[in-house]
Amino acid sequence: MKTEVFQGILIPFLGTTLGSACVLFMKNRLNQMVQRALTGFAAGVMVAASIWSLLIPAMEQSESMGKLSFLPAAVGFWLGILFLLLLDRAVPHLHMNSSKAEGPESSLQKQVLLVLAVTLHNLPKGMAVGVVYAGWLSGDAGITAMGALSLSLGIAIQNFPEGAIISMPLRAKGVSKGKAFFYGTLSGAVEPAGAALTILAAGFVIPLLPYLLGFAAGAMVYVVVEELIPEMSEGKHSNVGTVLFAAGFTVMMTLDVALG
Repeated sequence: MKTEVFQGILIPFLGTTLGSACVLFMKNRLNQMVQRALTGFAAGVMVAASIWSLLIPAMEQSESMGKLSFLPAAVGFWLGILFLLLLDRAVPHLHMNSSKAEGPESSLQKQVLLVLAVTLHNLPKGMAVGVVYAGWLSGDAGITAMGALSLSLGIAIQNFPEGAIISMPLRAKGVSKGKAFFYGTLSGAVEPAGAALTILAAGFVIPLLPYLLGFAAGAMVYVVVEELIPEMSEGKHSNVGTVLFAAGFTVMMTLDVALG
C-alpha cells in the first residue's frame, strides 16, 4: 500500500482521536449550543462530501451511458440508504440525546450502545475514503491524489467535533476521562479498517466504482438525515446548527474544488 494511501486513510481517524482528547483537558459537560453547532457543522461536511466527492464523480465515470449516466449513482445511493437502514435494525445502539436504545434488545451498557451508534455512522465514511483511494490507485477512474486527500481532510475535520461529542457526554455520565477518551477513539477505528478492506478488495471495487461511490454517499446522507439533523435542530436556537451546517458544507465544497 502506497505511503500516501496509508496516510490518507489514517487522517480521518486522527481527527476522531484529537476530538476525543478534548475530554482530557476540557470541562466535563459540553455546552448544548456548542454541541448543536458542532453537529450541524459535521452534517454540512458530510452532505457536501456526498455530492462533490462521491455522487458527481460517480456520474462523471458513467458518462458513456449518456442520459442514463445518473443510474449507477442513483442505484448505489439507494443501496447505501437500505444498508444503513438494515444496520440500524440489526445492531443495538443508543443515539446521543435519546433514553431508549434502537435495534434488537440488549443488555449492553449505555456507553457501549453510544459508541455503537457512532461506529455505525463512521462505517460509511471509512468506505467512502477506501473507494476513492481505490479509484485513484487504479489510475483510470478520473480521481486525483489531491481529490482523495480532500475527502480525507474533510472527514477528519468533521470527525474532530464528533470525537468530542461522543467522549465528553460519556465523561458527564460518570465515565472516567481515560475510558471516555478510549471509547471516543474506538468509535473511529472502524474508518481506517473499512477503508483498508475496501482498498484490498480493489479488484472487485474498480468495476463497480460508480455504484460504490453512490453507495457511500447514500449511507452518509442516511446518517445526516436520521441522526445529525434531528440533533442539531432540537431545543431552542436551532438556527445555530443550521448556520454551522452551511459553514461545514462550504468548507467541504471548497476543499473538494480547490484540491480536487
